Amino acid sequence: IVTQILKEYRIMSADVLAREEITVDQLVDVVVGNRQYKPCLYLYNKIDMVTIEEVDQLARMPHSMVGSVAKAFNVSHDPKEDDLLKQNLWKYLGLTRIYTKRKGSPPDLEEPVVLSEIRKGTTVKSLCANVSSELLRDFNFALVWGVSAKHTPQRCGLAHKLHDQDVVQIVAKTVKQQQQDKAYTLISQAANDKHAKKRLEAKKQKQKRLRG
Repeated sequence: IVTQILKEYRIMSADVLAREEITVDQLVDVVVGNRQYKPCLYLYNKIDMVTIEEVDQLARMPHSMVGSVAKAFNVSHDPKEDDLLKQNLWKYLGLTRIYTKRKGSPPDLEEPVVLSEIRKGTTVKSLCANVSSELLRDFNFALVWGVSAKHTPQRCGLAHKLHDQDVVQIVAKTVKQQQQDKAYTLISQAANDKHAKKRLEAKKQKQKRLRG
């Protein structure tokens, strides 16, 4: 079987070492090298129509949960209600809610930044990149309140791993720190070019209105 699989992928000569029993799918994954597995959660609906023994059997299956949309069991009709299905989806997708705050202001608890462990991660760097590339470029340090902080607030760098419902304040570099950056000249030139382009476009629009 191994030889046949390797031939399908045009591998005619190879040494294959397996230190444990593997499936055909696992071998193909290694050969192809670009397979990615995503978390999967099975929801068995209409459990109000089967026996309690069948419900128990389904609920004990790996990566599975039971529910009833009609009876609103584990699946709420209210989209704002935190039912078991939503809780499991957050868990399986590795979602983390991060609240941001400005200096001298309370945190924004209405619209959190949602990070994903299985996509771009849940570090301070991921938060900055999610909000703005300029925020990541000008990053100095972060102040963190919450479960991930050893004390309140904790001064952290980009590699700090955030936990659900942490509050984060990003502190940007000072002007003097930015001027010491090797890329400062290029950044300043790009900003000036962008400003000049806007002024030129505004001037053209004004001339166009005057003519017509």
